Amino acid sequence: MLNPLVSIISINYNQAAVTCAMLESLRHLTYPNYEVIVVDNASPTEDPSPIAEQFPEARLIRSTVNLGFAGGNNLGIKEAKGDYCLFLNNDTEVAPNLLDKLVAAFEQNKKTGIASPKIIFHGTNQLIQYAGCEGINPWTGRGTVVGYLEPDAGQYDTSHTTSLIHGAAMMVPTHVIKQAGLMPELYFLYYEELDWCEMIKRMGYQSYYEAGATVYHKESTSVGQGSVMRTYYLNRNRLLFIRRNSRGWHFWSGFLFFLFVAVPKNSAMYAVRNQWAHLRALWRGLGWHLRGHNIYQNHFLPHTSS
Repeated sequence: MLNPLVSIISINYNQAAVTCAMLESLRHLTYPNYEVIVVDNASPTEDPSPIAEQFPEARLIRSTVNLGFAGGNNLGIKEAKGDYCLFLNNDTEVAPNLLDKLVAAFEQNKKTGIASPKIIFHGTNQLIQYAGCEGINPWTGRGTVVGYLEPDAGQYDTSHTTSLIHGAAMMVPTHVIKQAGLMPELYFLYYEELDWCEMIKRMGYQSYYEAGATVYHKESTSVGQGSVMRTYYLNRNRLLFIRRNSRGWHFWSGFLFFLFVAVPKNSAMYAVRNQWAHLRALWRGLGWHLRGHNIYQNHFLPHTSS
């Protein structure tokens, strides 16, 4: 297919100016066939109207409630018309050839089900955030990202299959979404893209790192690196990911490491720093798992005749 339509989907939450900077970078894309969908996730204190006013080419969808990262993206998917969906954090800016390289990766290998570009920390001396991922360590339940905080000197300029993608920038063919299901909304924030990657791989597809495409990421401008919400969801969802994606000794090693190493270590750290709100958030995250939630529920796009 010549230049298939790409739907670029991004979430805005109280950050119209940040989102507009991302949209401005999209205007320099060299790929000729794409649409842009911005989902405002019920911003409580900031009017998202400037997004539509300054960038009329972007479709602004206003959710009446905060659906979280997965739910907001799923709302965008349901409105998308593209053959591919590119999920792009609003706190990113893109290289002009981003879509050209990503689309080519899928068109050349139909087994590719999800892909991320090289991600550089914005405003740094080309420090790498993501250049592929070695996957989740079965002993610890933690991921190892390739190239993290290394200066980009071309050492990761070879594209290849990889264990996991990065949620700041990831592309998925629409037909794969229909097969694997939508992004799992029970996470709300953090780990949902990793779980989604595993869902897609279980359908027989590969995850891929496209070295020729680049995104620049400002990282965690919406939630904040030191927020109590971040502490809650990172801890709750780390265990949720282990429960949904590990079996046998992989499950028990990751579960026991998290419970008897990571949790005591982080609890002690918060106590020493008098960060009691973070300590309570950590334990609330663990308590969520005791309430009998259905952790295996997934949602699917309706199939159409087209």
